[in-house]
Amino acid sequence: MNLSRLLYFPNTTSYSSLLLSSISNTRFTTPSTTKPLLIFTPTLESHIQASVFCSRYYRLSLRVRSGGHDFEGLSYQSPAHQPFIVLDLTNFRSVTVDIELGTAWVQAGATIGDLYYHIASNSSTFGFPAGTCSTVGVGGHISGGGVGTLVRKYGLAADNVLDVRFVDVHGRILDKDTMGEDLFWAVRGGGAASFGVVASWKLRLVPVPQTVTRFSISKTSFNGSIDLIDKWQHIAHNLTEDLFIEMVIQTLMNGSKGIEVLFNGLFLGNSSGLLQVMGQKFPELGVGVKDCEEMSWVQSVMSYAFFPIDSPLEILLDRTLQQRGMFKGKSDYAVNPIPRGAIKNLWNSLMEVDAAAISFEPYGGKMAEIPESQLPFPHRKGSLFNILYLVGWSSDNSTGTKASANAIGWIRRLYKNMAPYVSMYPRAAYLNYKDLDLGGRINQSYFMAEVWGRKYFKSNFRRLALVKGEVDPDNFFGNEQSIPPLLV
Repeated sequence: MNLSRLLYFPNTTSYSSLLLSSISNTRFTTPSTTKPLLIFTPTLESHIQASVFCSRYYRLSLRVRSGGHDFEGLSYQSPAHQPFIVLDLTNFRSVTVDIELGTAWVQAGATIGDLYYHIASNSSTFGFPAGTCSTVGVGGHISGGGVGTLVRKYGLAADNVLDVRFVDVHGRILDKDTMGEDLFWAVRGGGAASFGVVASWKLRLVPVPQTVTRFSISKTSFNGSIDLIDKWQHIAHNLTEDLFIEMVIQTLMNGSKGIEVLFNGLFLGNSSGLLQVMGQKFPELGVGVKDCEEMSWVQSVMSYAFFPIDSPLEILLDRTLQQRGMFKGKSDYAVNPIPRGAIKNLWNSLMEVDAAAISFEPYGGKMAEIPESQLPFPHRKGSLFNILYLVGWSSDNSTGTKASANAIGWIRRLYKNMAPYVSMYPRAAYLNYKDLDLGGRINQSYFMAEVWGRKYFKSNFRRLALVKGEVDPDNFFGNEQSIPPLLV
């Protein structure tokens, strides 16, 4: 193949459309955003090897993009204005499912939707514990952990990785056996882009019942909602691992001023089983027969992705349905229930902005059984739930810059005000909700990087840095929040 056909320079006709094709956060599509010197779209593993060789030879930074959903855009832009190229894995999207073995090989440029589509096309009794947004690339999602609706039953996406095809800084293609235990540990939840390029993952599929049950309850009354929110945070992590109830407090989406709290539930069983559990554990929410919708597991995937559940399965393959907008995100972990007064403050804070949401994802179940050191992702026993703060804004007019400053200022104040009520020493964060406010710059020393590294990885950060020192001591695979090499 003529590799020039896979190279896109700024003067190439389709350069801009390719660059923008998978960017979710349009905050990083402005004229001031640093653009790549070129984009390379490999179709073979040997092409990935060539990109590593050439980038090293010409001393160019290489950024790997599998989906473009990363919150700070580090896979396709450089906040430090460093010259770089993008290795875009958009052509690496094949999925091979083996139902007899209960496994799947998925290339890193495939989306979660691609993976779910191929699983469901082959079986109605297998699933995979990954996220809910169908257009997210599996490369980054799995390498950062990967949390979804099956997390309480089966753990993270990264917990269910069996093998990997990986290109290291020397251009070697490695797998689980040839890369060694430490590197295989590091790429599953430690951010694989710090160590090399994942070409594909081998995954363990998980059993799901023929029938699952979904419900979604919305409340807008301030007084009644506070009681339900308080009850949720005391029980959600202790429910049967077959039940996942996500809670979202958000501004109303219909253009009117107000706040609603949503309780989105998935039960791995039929509605009678769900109603029995809810009647015993959370009767205050008032889930009844009319609120329950029985469906297949893949239909629940569509439901969480905001698709009609009677949509054709192929909708999961449609990358043009990706949601786009300008936003800023931050994350926390709760190790104790949040006081009612702080919950009221969250509710009142949301009244100050036009478009924001605070999502609460329950842990417990399988997550509480896995040791913190088993993978780099350490947020296990004792983490009741993850909190994601999101704020969005529009820049379609001359007030865009002011809107950006106001929104980002708001979320930073909210995050500061939540400090007394969440995890401490360190105040933990989730790598896949990347946040440059925590710190980070190119070629940062290990000791400086500890400031943000321990938030993502706790005590696992040191082991990650030691692995980095072994496999990439010159920090070729470096970005603003890549693991720094620790040499001993």
